[in-house]
Amino acid sequence: MPSTQVAVLGECVADAFATSGAFATSGALTKDGASPPDGSATGAPFSGGSVTNDPATNTLVTDGSSANTLPPDGSPAAGSSTPGSTTPGSSTPGSTAGDALAPGGARDELALRVLPGGGPANTAVALARLGTATRFLGRLSGDSFGALFRAHLGASGVDLTGCVDAPEPSTLAVATLDESGRARYSFHADGAADWAWSAAELTAERVGDVSCLHTGSLALVRAPGAEVVEEALAAAATRATISIDPNVRAVLVAPAVYRERMPRWCALADMIKLSDDDLEHIHPGEPVERVCDTWHDAGVRLVVVTRGPLGALVSVDGERATVPTPPTEVVDTVGAGDSFTAGLLHRLHASGLLGGRLDRLDLDRAVDAATFAARVASLTCSVAGANPPWAR
Repeated sequence: MPSTQVAVLGECVADAFATSGAFATSGALTKDGASPPDGSATGAPFSGGSVTNDPATNTLVTDGSSANTLPPDGSPAAGSSTPGSTTPGSSTPGSTAGDALAPGGARDELALRVLPGGGPANTAVALARLGTATRFLGRLSGDSFGALFRAHLGASGVDLTGCVDAPEPSTLAVATLDESGRARYSFHADGAADWAWSAAELTAERVGDVSCLHTGSLALVRAPGAEVVEEALAAAATRATISIDPNVRAVLVAPAVYRERMPRWCALADMIKLSDDDLEHIHPGEPVERVCDTWHDAGVRLVVVTRGPLGALVSVDGERATVPTPPTEVVDTVGAGDSFTAGLLHRLHASGLLGGRLDRLDLDRAVDAATFAARVASLTCSVAGANPPWAR
């Protein structure tokens, strides 16, 4: 009997955004950096519509709003979509970093709003909110950011008993806005807690009895822990489905590293999910169908490539179909890929397909799971920040 729990292994990232003076003094901030008319806080990051979604800085809203909910049948919530509207970035660019003031208004201070993020953590949160019992495996620092991660993951129902209390600092990403509101990111990741897994820490007992082990992003490529993570995947593959989302961070790790390791990951994994941007980094200029076949030959059964408004390509042992993107009024795309991964895993788990080599998976069942995942991602895009829907 397969376990009822899915494990997610990887990093948490503290995403810091420069805020306007309005937020610094009132605690309220809308998508475009202005205070809401009623004075309430929206829980949105300071990021104007022109700020692009860097995969290394997925941000997370922690207000738990029930407005972003998924009906029992998995269809988009009423009012969450507008036919024909799939263009992100409809909001007004926010204030520049130079306008950010500390509460006292001093020009030589910068106020930052920090939100919990990181691809694997976002996926764990989305999975738990959808109703799948989720175990997060992370090295959480004892600093203030680590406390933020614990609070957010716990509030979403994620099991944290597999986490390590780490002495190293948390990973930090800082967004700086230019005059047009476009963000540039700097990363503070060297020596951070997330990458320091040891074999003594990441044991089979810590992973636990799970039906699926999902990982990806920087945890798979940053030393010294990346090798330990791969060893944990190999050990878990004897009893659990292995899922990988490469989530390429080209700013921090050269795409060639991902390209070199993909054959090894495909041999370990039962499913690979990635975006078309990831694919272009790893195999630039190559047709997606050819890449899928190469990866199938290396051992992975299911490959899903998300393509934004063009939908998602689903490939099972070389048999393929395209799942359309639901019509959505896009607020931003932050966290959409992580929510898609969670929706995919949730649906496969609910269908009883996880817990082995996906032996009973066929194209129709894979398409069903990807269709549900696209709905979850569309709801995430319909609100500000990486705020995935709750099953209720």
